[in-house]
Amino acid sequence: MAPNTAVRTVYRLSAVAPTQDAMLDALDLELLDRLGADPHLPDALGVPAVYVTCGMEHAEAPWCAPMARTTGITVTEGVRRTAAVLLLAVDGTVYAIGCDQGYRLIPDQLKDKRFGLSFAVRQMDPNLIRGAVSRSLGQARTDISLVPGGAPVPLLGIRDHSRIVRSLGGYLDDLPLTRSRYTRGRAVSAQGGCGLRIALGVEPEALLSDLRAIARICREDFPHQDLEFVDHIVPVEDTTALDVLDQALDDLLGRPADGRISVSVPSEHHAAYAEATTYLTRINSTGALRSDDFDLDYVLTRARLAPPGARLQALREGAVTLARDRRAGVADTLAVTSALTWLEAGISLGPRRFFLMDGEWYEAGSAYVDECRAAVAALFSPSPSLSLPAWIDGESENAYNNRVADEERPDWLCLDTKNVTNPLRPRDQVEICDLLMPDGTLVLVKRAGGSGPLSHLFNQARVAVELLQESARVRAEFTAKVARLSRGELVLPDDFTPKRIVLAMLLKNRENLTPDFVFGFSQITIAQTAKALAARGVSVEVIGIPGSGADALALSSHDVGVRAAVLG
Repeated sequence: MAPNTAVRTVYRLSAVAPTQDAMLDALDLELLDRLGADPHLPDALGVPAVYVTCGMEHAEAPWCAPMARTTGITVTEGVRRTAAVLLLAVDGTVYAIGCDQGYRLIPDQLKDKRFGLSFAVRQMDPNLIRGAVSRSLGQARTDISLVPGGAPVPLLGIRDHSRIVRSLGGYLDDLPLTRSRYTRGRAVSAQGGCGLRIALGVEPEALLSDLRAIARICREDFPHQDLEFVDHIVPVEDTTALDVLDQALDDLLGRPADGRISVSVPSEHHAAYAEATTYLTRINSTGALRSDDFDLDYVLTRARLAPPGARLQALREGAVTLARDRRAGVADTLAVTSALTWLEAGISLGPRRFFLMDGEWYEAGSAYVDECRAAVAALFSPSPSLSLPAWIDGESENAYNNRVADEERPDWLCLDTKNVTNPLRPRDQVEICDLLMPDGTLVLVKRAGGSGPLSHLFNQARVAVELLQESARVRAEFTAKVARLSRGELVLPDDFTPKRIVLAMLLKNRENLTPDFVFGFSQITIAQTAKALAARGVSVEVIGIPGSGADALALSSHDVGVRAAVLG
């Protein structure tokens, strides 16, 4: 039985009118001529559409000649590659679907760079992310995480205000696509970046229905709470700032190289980069440099030769072709990119810092406050998983913890002051937690009138987790101590590491604990702590401890000032 769906990569094209003529004109007609491509105008879809197909052949595969010299045996094998791209207009929006090498026929500058990612953050299960590609501002570094079985977002370590997520792959929530109707009960996966790789309907009606469903999700649905951070960092849109940045970069390109401009692989071409053995770089010239790798010095030299005001445009229009063989024929081409997308550069405008990445400008720190707020808010559940009794006036922390374990939670174990040896300095002791729940949850308790005690609490949480995960000696001492102090009623496995931490806090002069009541400096440190622990597979929850009587201290003017300055 013929399949009802096929996995395709679909792109949304910007600034292309929804007519057959406009769609055909948007393609590189010179490239299509070189490939001997055949254009078609399909009627079956019932919407304006252009379908282009072609084949690319080598009479002899690139490996034949060198292997004949190596082995002394002459073998001739041909190579044929195919390419097809379907452009279609649905409800006024133009989409492009490539088959085999068809993605090469879609001009990069026309692709909506966030289309696939926009769908992913709205429809992907944040607990079953299979892969992510992210870039770090100002570091010219790309990080690729692969978890075939799927993992929660925090384990991927991509939630950071200075990290730009370029692609997410994973399993989808239930959605009204053709594939879902034929795979009931089975997970459907997708990869979203610039394009969206997903199973689409084969029949015309099914394909159009799927594209309309995808468009509706991107337009109307909100991102998952655990994935909305992806939308916090967006390119600079202020045209005045963009003009100033472009002029500053144009000026920088006219000076001798000083390390402020570095090279980075364009986000959409990691696969081509891994396979390429030859680069052809053409900038403001009829000829091209052939090299074994991207040649930054050559690119910067060609830019300096352009007149002031035209250097940046020369790089935008310049092309870098990646090929799998030195012959670099049409059948060997892996990707054709703008030279500018290979550069990363930093420019400061007064106190503001900007970075060029993938040909777009981003402001460093623009999402910092929003990301801190979101990270802190996520730690406060509207329905806390547990509650603790009121802290009596004048009661010490040790007395409170012992009362909780002795009177309120008899199945818990008080470990306040029951320390373990610090493996870095055996004469020092480390407190792992104040209270231990039967399921191995660590509970850390603190009463605070300022940010100092809370910083100690957050650091204690990180140290406890790191020591238990990294030191066999600490694990052995801790599990033995738990068994001994509980008289065998609570026995942890020998390889115990915590999966969950509860931070229980009583803030002076606060009846109820909310994110807004946490001191400004502490909001920053708790956000950093939670992200670091999440990357280690440990979840964090913050709960408030009710106070009792008149034991209250006003927030210090210092903490109020810090919170106002940091969080506005």
